[in-house]
Amino acid sequence: EDPSSSSSTQNSVAPELPGFYYDPEKNRYFRLLPGHNNHNPLTKDSIQHKVMECKRLRLLEEEEKQNQKTARAGLNSSVLLQKRQLGLLSSTSYCRLVHELKVNCMQRRKIEIHSPDSSVAGTNNFKIIVADVACERIFTVNDVEHGGCKYGIINLSGLGKESLTVEMYDNLYFTNRKVNSVCWASLTHPDSHLCLMGIAETPGCASLLPASLFSSTNPGDRPGMLCSFKISTAWSCAWCLNPQADNCFSTGLTRRVLVTNVVTGHRQTFGTGSDVLAQQFATQAPVLYNGCRSGEIFSIDVRQRNRKGQGWKAARLFHGSAVTSIHLMEAEHYLMAADMAGKIKLWDLRTAKCVKEYKGHHNEYALLPLHVNEEEGLLIAVGQDCYTRIWSLQDAHLLRTIPSPHPSSKDAIPSVVFSSKLGGSRGVPGLLMAVKQDLYHFSYN
Repeated sequence: EDPSSSSSTQNSVAPELPGFYYDPEKNRYFRLLPGHNNHNPLTKDSIQHKVMECKRLRLLEEEEKQNQKTARAGLNSSVLLQKRQLGLLSSTSYCRLVHELKVNCMQRRKIEIHSPDSSVAGTNNFKIIVADVACERIFTVNDVEHGGCKYGIINLSGLGKESLTVEMYDNLYFTNRKVNSVCWASLTHPDSHLCLMGIAETPGCASLLPASLFSSTNPGDRPGMLCSFKISTAWSCAWCLNPQADNCFSTGLTRRVLVTNVVTGHRQTFGTGSDVLAQQFATQAPVLYNGCRSGEIFSIDVRQRNRKGQGWKAARLFHGSAVTSIHLMEAEHYLMAADMAGKIKLWDLRTAKCVKEYKGHHNEYALLPLHVNEEEGLLIAVGQDCYTRIWSLQDAHLLRTIPSPHPSSKDAIPSVVFSSKLGGSRGVPGLLMAVKQDLYHFSYN
């Protein structure tokens, strides 16, 4: 059973009465109220929160005691090595199964964050962390108490040292916008810039910033913002790496998609009929995949000119709820998608059919990302219940459920990054988790 399940076992102790809650500790019934009441705060929400918190604390205690875990019966390093030597496992399968063993033995360690401005480090809650392609840096968005967001870049080179420390560099010039979506952009060199979709006042704002704005070197000689323009509320963004749509990024807006060339300023607009909550460009062709609030997923070939109507939609797939995240697999024949009903599905784009479903994810209304690591054969997602779940890509087996170090709440949903090379080509494997004001590293043993 999933540890985060809110199902109660009170029926085995006492019969359930409508409008009442049975407390096994006090051995009596209490009346439930429809909403919160200061004189009697016993409501369904408070009871559910108490049950969830007890399970979270129990899971944390079990994780501290149990260092060695097995995701599958009979699977251990000795058996894997023996099968590999006998030729029963390919090198790819062997590496993926080893990663399964490792992620089940990851131990949590808190990271010490250093900043040139000591008064800034660790004072604001993390909202979003996004790693660059090489996993050498992570871009952070932190909520600021007086409103808006603060941006920063954390250098991960310190993770390989005995003292677990990282350096965080802030840019204090951009603190007035709420950020909905972030992606790295490769304009002058790989991951040289950042696309930010934010809300300044009304309307929103799309910005492309050089990553060097957050560098500690030559603070007096920094390039300015490359482009910034006002838009309607932005939900998502993506950068195109295909040379046929060079220097372009897309913005998912309310009922339309905007594709902008940051060098020429040329823009293309596509009406979608629904809010575009998730986007990703293909690399083998200048094709943009979009996930919508209506549950529809479709692709756009950005080489075509603007058309009236929606006849340009291709590769159309349908979820039963709003699509919150999509990920195009490396061969670009398959697409992973998650929705607000907690469904995670793997779609075959050639047949437009769902071929796998990954169960256990929890979501009702939040825009929560998926993290797919094909080389390691892992899928990672954080649920609205603040649990981080890891599945096997190959057979959709739930490998591990990690409780949050902090009590679950709407403003404490962890943001994670996973890589076998955190800090670059010579980096360390593991999971980074940002929650509240803290950053944690779940390291391989």
